[in-house]
Amino acid sequence: MKLPERIAVKVGSNVLTRADGRLDISRMAALVDQIADLHHRGVEVLLISSGAVASGRGALPELKDESVTGRQLFAAVGQAKLIEHYYNLFQEFGITVGQILTTRENFVNKTLLANQKRCVKTMLDNRVVPVINENDVVSIEELMFTDNDELSALVSRMMKVELLVILTNVDGVFTGSPDEPGSELIRDIWLDDDYSGCVGASKSSFGRGGMMTKMKTAMGVAKDGIEVRIANGRRQDILIEVLTDPDNALCTRFHPSKKPI
Repeated sequence: MKLPERIAVKVGSNVLTRADGRLDISRMAALVDQIADLHHRGVEVLLISSGAVASGRGALPELKDESVTGRQLFAAVGQAKLIEHYYNLFQEFGITVGQILTTRENFVNKTLLANQKRCVKTMLDNRVVPVINENDVVSIEELMFTDNDELSALVSRMMKVELLVILTNVDGVFTGSPDEPGSELIRDIWLDDDYSGCVGASKSSFGRGGMMTKMKTAMGVAKDGIEVRIANGRRQDILIEVLTDPDNALCTRFHPSKKPI
């Protein structure tokens, strides 16, 4: 199967974080290994990564402050750890990464959007993998993204990717709760389908977005002509499978509109 030229990969905090709140370095390494494989095959990958706040909680276990300022502290400490791990892991494959911390305003203001897009394009042109996250330190609570699901959609549109892959802790969208007996994975979703009754509203222990948010994000991106695939980021080599064998990979595919809105 022909690989796309440019993709966005969104990995949620529920994939990158262990039960104790610390970063799952082995899972990060497995993800980087797959992205490096795609990178060396000529695929431009934009990585939208959550995990900063959860990482900060792991670094500051004595702090139980869940206020906005507490979250900002977790993000400031955790983002430094997160990007350090990404930098070192990608360097093992001879790949350089660049960090982009952004806010909703950077997608609303045309001047800021153009500048941000130019920066990301320059990184891709120079074979640098952009690692993108919300700047939780300066974001206003009311304008925060929901676990970077919305951010991944905005980045996908901005950079006109061919495919958005959302990696979470379940295999995709199910006919009911994934834990319920008899609940089945929905492999294909088209824009005129209504599966709202099948989606649970539960959120990640560490993130801010549930499957309902992910489905809303996926449908919106698909309307713009970009295919979306939701898969379990904790499965071995799932990113490679989703790209090379989507018909058999465990994932939900949101088929794009042939006439983008």
